[in-house]
Amino acid sequence: MSEAPDTLNTAAGPRPEPVRFFGTTWVDHDGGYAARRAAVAVGSLVAIVASCLVLRFAYEGLAIAAVGGFVTVLVVAMFAICSALAFRQTWTGFTERQAPDTQSALRGLLTIGFVGTLTAYFFRSLTEAPGEHLHRTEYATARAAYGAGRRS
Repeated sequence: MSEAPDTLNTAAGPRPEPVRFFGTTWVDHDGGYAARRAAVAVGSLVAIVASCLVLRFAYEGLAIAAVGGFVTVLVVAMFAICSALAFRQTWTGFTERQAPDTQSALRGLLTIGFVGTLTAYFFRSLTEAPGEHLHRTEYATARAAYGAGRRS
């Protein structure tokens, strides 16, 4: 009873920020990190396949409705361009912190280009947890700043 509840199980210094689906297991690659990475890779791949099937049904619906070649080309081009832009935006988001206003401005684009976002998750999860590089860099910087502040 001599210790306050606030001081129990707390370490001094900065704490790692949790990553979606991984928590803080990315710090030491423990707690089922490899299994989680495999699950994220498989899950995103399954989601990509399911999404492409949904887009195929939408394309077939356009063909059945006989909307014309111009509208079909526009829809296909829209999904292709939005998916490419969403892939690029998601991929850079794994290595650079993005401004909140940028995220909100691109929300519609990322929604339409969901296949690109899922593809970026799949490819990044083959090498590391998506966003691990960004969080590891920020965590190392915060620990170095904390260590420098304690020495002075």
